[in-house]
Amino acid sequence: MKLKTIAAAVLAITSGFAFAQSVVTIAHVGPTSGAIAHLGKDNENGAIMAVEEINAAGLTIGGQKVTLKLLTEDDAADPKQGTAVAQKLADAKVSGVIGHLNSGTSIPASKIYSDAGIPQISPSATNPKYTRQGFKTTFRVVADDTQLGGTLGRYAVNTLKGKTLAVIDDRTAYGQGVAEEFKKAAEAAGGQVVAREFTTDKATDFAAILTTIKGKKPDVVFFGGMDAVAGPMLRQMKSLGISAKFLGGDGICSSELVKLAGDAVVDNQVFCAEAGGVEPGSKFAAAKDAFDKKFKAKFGVDVQVYAPYVYDSVKLMVAAMVKAGSSDPAKYLPALAATKDFQGVTGPIGFDSKGDIIGGALTLKTIKGGKLEELSVIR
Repeated sequence: MKLKTIAAAVLAITSGFAFAQSVVTIAHVGPTSGAIAHLGKDNENGAIMAVEEINAAGLTIGGQKVTLKLLTEDDAADPKQGTAVAQKLADAKVSGVIGHLNSGTSIPASKIYSDAGIPQISPSATNPKYTRQGFKTTFRVVADDTQLGGTLGRYAVNTLKGKTLAVIDDRTAYGQGVAEEFKKAAEAAGGQVVAREFTTDKATDFAAILTTIKGKKPDVVFFGGMDAVAGPMLRQMKSLGISAKFLGGDGICSSELVKLAGDAVVDNQVFCAEAGGVEPGSKFAAAKDAFDKKFKAKFGVDVQVYAPYVYDSVKLMVAAMVKAGSSDPAKYLPALAATKDFQGVTGPIGFDSKGDIIGGALTLKTIKGGKLEELSVIR
């Protein structure tokens, strides 16, 4: 009887160990509460879709069949909450992290993941500093603000013929970064910045700064920030009679902006650049269209901006584990860093020595007929 009891105990322990070894846990972090929760949930849904597809297809790592488990965390787009979540995931010893959405949360969290040796892929953080800290665990799958802000600055002057420009940012790492790059490129192209103003990522009243800007009569107003602030800002611009072209980065390049701004937007007034994009007619265009349809069928909403980049990030992280034959971060990290031609729904993904995407795309868009309309894809 005693031997049977011991045997049963050993079986229970070894069965539990086998189960623990058969589950690989990764995490997604984004703001699923607060003003830009619609963007955070969009990203989270991209991760959910990828994990469900991987498990449905069957996953084998190092000759062992495994189940991929997804932890989802909310950083509320707040750096303090972001670092608290990062420490929680480091303590939980997750195998990898997809996120965060914002540069302001991704940058401080990246130090915690680096110290823990946990690979981090951001699908949307665009501040150049994110991959310039010397961390080997840090990657991103979209172009950075140097390219994004610079492209918009040149576009404002060369294509939209803006001679005078006003620049506003929300003082976040993202908003400040993209605004400065816009300013530098616009001035280099011959534009004159006649106003430089600041707000916050939670502001709702812009009367003071917009009144100052109105007095300068700029051809173009650039805002470095997110759609939750840009929408009300556009409404207040209309009420003050400011008819300047309005430009912004990927933070305003969402279908939600159209709802938030309402009838304050006229055709060909708002222009934005999304870090990422698929060239129409390319072999990736069909894959991206199929993704968009599956996403809408599953979640009942359209893709906002970055869900497909989260989806690709999950799949390429798992592909690196499969290639390395291990979900141990120390073992699969070299395979992830060596990624050069992963075929995602967003296009080919490869990383340079800093962890930045090689040849990242940008998509220029405008609002026409109450909808976002693609103008061109630039690499």
